Amino acid sequence: MISSSIFFVAIGPGSWVIIGLAILLLFGGKKIPELMKGLGSGIKEFKNASKDENEDKKVDTDTDKKE
Repeated sequence: MISSSIFFVAIGPGSWVIIGLAILLLFGGKKIPELMKGLGSGIKEFKNASKDENEDKKVDTDTDKKE
């Protein structure tokens, strides 16, 4: 099985340009900023949720130590 780091190394700069052009043709110039905005807000929401989960676990372990 190929690891993800090897996958990105195996794709050269020319391939990335072709992939970018294919995405541009599929979605169009006006739709790409909307897609990136949605992707960015999704990543931000995921980070906030994981941060909240880590804080909840920390609070749980702190209260267990006090008891």
